[in-house]
Amino acid sequence: MTIEREINYQSPVYLQLREVVRTKIEDGDYLPGTTIPSENELAETYGINRLTVRNAVDALVKEGLLRRVQGKGVYVVGNKIERDLETLGGFTQTMLEKNAKPSTKVLIKIRRPAGIKYAHIFSIPPTENIYYIKRLDLANGEPISLEEIFLPCSLVPKLEGIDLAVFSLYEVYNFYGIQLEHARQALDLAELETSDARMLGIEPGSATLLFSCTSYDQTGRVIEYSRSYTRGDKCNFTVHFHK
Repeated sequence: MTIEREINYQSPVYLQLREVVRTKIEDGDYLPGTTIPSENELAETYGINRLTVRNAVDALVKEGLLRRVQGKGVYVVGNKIERDLETLGGFTQTMLEKNAKPSTKVLIKIRRPAGIKYAHIFSIPPTENIYYIKRLDLANGEPISLEEIFLPCSLVPKLEGIDLAVFSLYEVYNFYGIQLEHARQALDLAELETSDARMLGIEPGSATLLFSCTSYDQTGRVIEYSRSYTRGDKCNFTVHFHK
């Protein structure tokens, strides 16, 4: 495609350049994980000034299609993974349904006393033990979310011997005859500690989407409470409203 057909200089140029770059990403000319041409190269290619190029690139950075890395350039993030907030399903199941290869890295898996907060959530004594699991969730090798999961030890007493990198928690629940029926989820924004932010592949101080989720079985018993710190540049979320 010639430059003249890509850019019409009679209308706002930065908006057109934004769509040209977007199309090149969608068509695979600019591949995920690679850098796009520099601002100078784009300015020279399309005969426009660097400020116009920067405005176009900044717009795509805000959308999450591109990411600036200081001293290295602007990288293509790639397509976002869409997750339906109305569907109850674990990370592994959701990624498989989206034709993405899921994997998890368990960082912490310990027993600990419930304490007042989690005793209230699970309706158990504060001295009763719960499992605390912290894990990194990846799709196609890319970090997507950092999860903290809490559940009573009495529900899955032999969890220590189960490799959660092999079996999903939903599979573990099935081992014990537990069926999750519904969940309540809240969305907020949160900043991670520096070490966690780097593990998730984001700059320290960057906001993440924080999903707090309480999952119940068919009897209304709380089975799991989780906090998921999710990269907004890697996922889209949809909600369907019904009258």
